[in-house]
Amino acid sequence: MDIVLKYFPNLTEEQKNQFSKLEELYEEWNAKINVISRKDIELLYERHIVHSLGISKIIEFEAETRVLDVGTGGGFPGIPLAILFPETHFYLIDVIAKKIKVVNEVVKVLGLKNCKAEQRRAGTFDDRFDFIVSRAVTNMPDFVKWVRKNIAKKSVHKLQNGILYLKGGDLTEELALFPKAVEHNLSDYFEEDFFETKKVVYLPIKYKL
Repeated sequence: MDIVLKYFPNLTEEQKNQFSKLEELYEEWNAKINVISRKDIELLYERHIVHSLGISKIIEFEAETRVLDVGTGGGFPGIPLAILFPETHFYLIDVIAKKIKVVNEVVKVLGLKNCKAEQRRAGTFDDRFDFIVSRAVTNMPDFVKWVRKNIAKKSVHKLQNGILYLKGGDLTEELALFPKAVEHNLSDYFEEDFFETKKVVYLPIKYKL
């Protein structure tokens, strides 16, 4: 929890309380349903929560913004972002039912009114969102194919509507098809070794009928 307060010192008491509950909740659920690797559960706040919150270093979501989290797994990056941006609407999807069960239980205990999770596959529905977030569920070309039709037409942020993708390593080849993609190094914001190769890739996407 200290690492969250280190980089996000202006949290409300409610947000601090919600973030502090995550460790016990995920330890409890991970014992029943393995949603986080055993080694990572000990570094939950660094490798999952602060990593997810890296997106907030690139954009501050406005109230009423709609954000889709594709392949959310145990609720990342969606749940930490939903705590940080209580006026923003988050819709978390994953194809694995047991993971969505965990997400819904965590959302319920935290009392997150701005977060909804369902078992769904990307590319199978037409709802529109301002931004689509994810943590390295697949390569960027495939991801764009999945979600392109889910981008809303009207942009209300300085950043044009599009994708905010948490990924690591050398992405030169993967992003070759996307000249407008911008890589933001998380090591510019967080000093821990874990973030040395981690990035947020921002890709603006044009609205498509």
